[in-house]
Amino acid sequence: MLKIAIDAMGGDNGCQPIIEGLIAAVKKNKNFIAIAVGAKDQLIPLIPQKFIDRIEIVDCNDVIAMHDSATDALKRKDSSAYIAIQLVKDGAADAYVSAGHSGASMSLATLRIGRIKGVSRPAIATLMPTVDKNTLVLDVGANVDCDAKNLREFAIMGQVYVEEVLGIDDPLVGLLSNGEEESKGNEVSKEAFKLMENIPNFVGNVEGNDIFNGSTDIVVCDGFIGNIMLKTAEGVADTIGKIIKNNLKRSLVSILGAVLMRKVFKSLKLRVDYAEYGGAPLLGIKAPVIIAHGKSNSKAIKNAIFQAVAAAQSDLNSNIETRLKALKD
Repeated sequence: MLKIAIDAMGGDNGCQPIIEGLIAAVKKNKNFIAIAVGAKDQLIPLIPQKFIDRIEIVDCNDVIAMHDSATDALKRKDSSAYIAIQLVKDGAADAYVSAGHSGASMSLATLRIGRIKGVSRPAIATLMPTVDKNTLVLDVGANVDCDAKNLREFAIMGQVYVEEVLGIDDPLVGLLSNGEEESKGNEVSKEAFKLMENIPNFVGNVEGNDIFNGSTDIVVCDGFIGNIMLKTAEGVADTIGKIIKNNLKRSLVSILGAVLMRKVFKSLKLRVDYAEYGGAPLLGIKAPVIIAHGKSNSKAIKNAIFQAVAAAQSDLNSNIETRLKALKD
């Protein structure tokens, strides 16, 4: 049976929503055992007796806080993040999930678990909603500076992830730029365009609006641009929600209209809610690593765990290695 190691202490809101999400996950999926790494005296009271056989606890009291330096993570071998990563490295767990310090998780995963052969840098991938599906965008924060080779690897890893985990055949991949023409972009993206031309289903340059119109399945960019895009999208979604809410309060007609359209609003909320997707996979690591939002609620943690299980059950990593080798220049 699969074992998923969870950093139970790292989230902004403490261990309670993490354990609640973990319990919700084990209720729904009986094909894995959870290993919660954290302070035993805080975790035990949150776990009903009937789930004790599905949830193992590894006791530790050190937590890497959000304000700590990511470089310190390697020195703090008694922290919940380090121990959970070490479980994966040692083969005692098959995947890792954390809502804690993302920089610490990335550093530990890269240096302790290691990269897949042929991957020069791992990338964080996230799903962005479109009208009728989702677009996978990577990188969204692991690498602020990338060269053309890195971007090409991201494209290949993204395609394999979409095929293996999301079940989409022949996914289309685009390179984020400031215009569709091959001549557009900076020096790195122009070079990346040439390197990516032999990747199957590469559609060329795409623009920012293409992330949300569903014209492609994967959009590739460096982590600096990707992270700004992600935070901008989150801000826009939040602002639109507030605008709608404020306007609905202004008249009885608006309130009645909202009642009639509550199913539409519920559907819209589901499309833009990060909790629906759970977390972002760190692609290029030898074992599945899922990085959840620091403010994750129990639903987000549950779905992050499901992502980890799905990735661990797939041939994702071996297929990434095979594809990189097959498309090597």
